[in-house]
Order: sequence, then C-alpha cells, then structure tokens
Amino acid sequence: MSSFVSDPRDFYQVQNPPPGTAIEPTELEISQGFAKGPNPDPLPKLFQPLKVRGLLAKNRIWLSPMCMYSAQDGFATDFHLSHYSQFAMRGAGLVMVEATGVLPEGRISPNCLGIWKDDHIDGLRRIVNHMHKYGTIAAIQIGHGGRKGSTIPLQLYGTRDSMRSTVEEGGWPDNVYGPSAIAYDDLHNMPKEMTIDQIDIVRQAFIDGARRADQAGFDVIEIHSAHGYLMFEFLSPLSNHRTDNYGGSFENRTRLLLEIVRGIREILPQNKPLFVRISSTDWVEGGWTGDDTVNLSKLLLDAGVDFINCSSAGNDPRQKIPLSPGYQVQFAERVKKEVPGMLSGAVGLITTSELAGKVVENGSADAVFLGREFLRNPSYVYSAAHEMGINIKWNNQYERGRQKTKYSFV
Repeated sequence: MSSFVSDPRDFYQVQNPPPGTAIEPTELEISQGFAKGPNPDPLPKLFQPLKVRGLLAKNRIWLSPMCMYSAQDGFATDFHLSHYSQFAMRGAGLVMVEATGVLPEGRISPNCLGIWKDDHIDGLRRIVNHMHKYGTIAAIQIGHGGRKGSTIPLQLYGTRDSMRSTVEEGGWPDNVYGPSAIAYDDLHNMPKEMTIDQIDIVRQAFIDGARRADQAGFDVIEIHSAHGYLMFEFLSPLSNHRTDNYGGSFENRTRLLLEIVRGIREILPQNKPLFVRISSTDWVEGGWTGDDTVNLSKLLLDAGVDFINCSSAGNDPRQKIPLSPGYQVQFAERVKKEVPGMLSGAVGLITTSELAGKVVENGSADAVFLGREFLRNPSYVYSAAHEMGINIKWNNQYERGRQKTKYSFV
C-alpha cells in the first residue's frame, strides 16, 4: 500500500505509526545516533497509551485549552487550523481546542470561538480532520463565560482601566449574567441574576453545542467548569447566593452541571468520552474545596463523565495560590485515588519532562495537560522523549530534525 494519498485536493502523507508513538529503534537508528539503545523496559507511563472509553491515546502528554482571542462571530479561521495542527504534527496525544462559547454571550471576549450555530461546524471540522491525520485525539472545551463574559482579549490587557469590552468593540455589557448579581471585581461587568428561563436556555445550549462538536468530528467534549466561568460560578458558594433549587446546598449548586452532563451523555455516542474541567478549589476560605471536588467527581462518574481535568482558582480575586511546579497535582491525585473508575489529569506549572513523567509514573494522574510550555516549545513531546531516552515516531516531514545521541552525517 502506498504511503501517500494521491488526491491533489488534499494530499498528505500517511503517518504510520502516528507521531508521538513510542517505537523500538532499529539497529541502524542506534548506529546512526538516533537512539542509545532499545527503549526502557518497562516503558515509562508518560509514553504508554491510555484508554478512555472508546479511545486510545498514543501518549499521556496533552495540550491544555487556551484562549487565543482570534475569532470573529465565533468562527474558526486559518489561524486555528495552523495553531492546533502544529501540536498534532509534533506528537501530542490529545489536543484540546480552547473554550468555545455555547451562546454568543457565553464567550469570554468578542474574539473567542463559538459553537452556538450550525454554521460554526465546518470550520471546526477542518481542524479536526487535519489533527486526525497525525493520530491525535481531537478534543474541544465548550463553555459559558458567565459573569466574566464581555471582556477584552489578551492583547488589550493593561491598556485600559477595566476588563470590560464595549458594544462598539463587539461586547455585550448589558447581557452579562451569572447565578447571582455579584461581580468578579470592579474591573468586570456587574452581572444580572439568571432567571429559571435563562438557566433552561443555557442548559440546552450546552447540549446543542456538544451535538455540534460531535458533528464536527471531535473525539472528546469537555465541559468548562473552572476558573470562575458560569458553570463554576454555580458550584462555588462565593459566587452563588441563590435561594432556589440552583443555590444554597451542595446538591443545589451542583444541579445545573449534572443536568448538563446527563443531557450531553444522552446525545453523545456511547464510545465518545466526556470530560469536565473543574477548579478544584477557590483557594479562598468559605469557598469551593478539594473535598467538594472529590464529592462532585463521584456524582459526575455516575452521570457518565470519564475524566476530570483538575485545575483551580479564577473565581475570586482574594485567592491565595501557592504557586510552585505541579502545585495542582494534588487534586488530580485525590480524584484518581478517591473516585475509583474516574480518570484524572494534572495541569499547572508542569514544564519539565522529569516532573511530567513523575506525575504519571507515580499514579498521581492519568495524563498531564501542558499549556504555556507547549506555546514555548510546540515540539515538547519530541524533546521529552529525547530527554527520557525514549525513541518515538516523528512526523515524516520533520524526520531530519530528530535529535541524536551522537554525531553523524545522516
């Protein structure tokens, strides 16, 4: 069988095995300096496959969702195609597309991606199809900005006295809402307290967004319930002061997220995983805690969630975050150990291959999500493998750039 697909409208090289897959080096590769010898036995878990429902990730190094502020009216562009494809080409096991708004007012900024109408599907499908050519799991995070919506994009941070985006800039300052009329801080918009009708609309928008993501071909859908956006605003007692069935008790504050999960699980194919990203703690006294995260994870498992992506903070400016390498790993470890059957991912200041490998090898998490480090080094998977003495498949086109353990002319 030819290693090339000869359709001139979409010519590409078949990658077999996909880049980022651990493979035993040949004697020739060892002699030419591409490897010191056979791969370690047993193979470090960071480069072992991971089964998630009906999927098999080729490794455990995954791209974290990061807003790119590069869309208009929610549409994906050539930027998004090139941005996400670079990580797929360079071997990431899973690539998570940034927070994508399920409603126009659910975007964080006017320049965020959207999935609130069927017209968005084709642009997203183009990205998915290209990532699949490299054997990468294509994932998308769907969300709603809540009281932190209608804010300025990253490139405008520090250029004005507030974070608020105006109508003239495409913002919606009069249509910002949350569980309660409590602003994040003085720099953000004052939200209106949501009515039950609005809650119903948001619930259905998440379900419809997941359906569109499925139609676009995404392998994984992740619900954004972290960093002070709408779903987490309902979870935390700091931002949710409601007195109806969606506020007050733990059961009530978790109600909307669980309703959304059940609704999405009903329309997704049974072999397609569902993830939830959560702020595992507010880092504020009286707020959401690690114990809450464990208890919610048990309910999410029963509702059909496969994987908890454990982040933290972002919901209250009083937060006191003990920043250090791997500072959030503890939360992934608790979920993994205290919620049997639930997979967990660690994220946050995981930069070195040593730390990434240790987190997975010790059983603290099933996979690591990298964000800023991938932006600094899109070839992180290749670099990590080289540092750990593991031979992996490079994408065919970049083979000449593969690192060597000794000098040769090949």
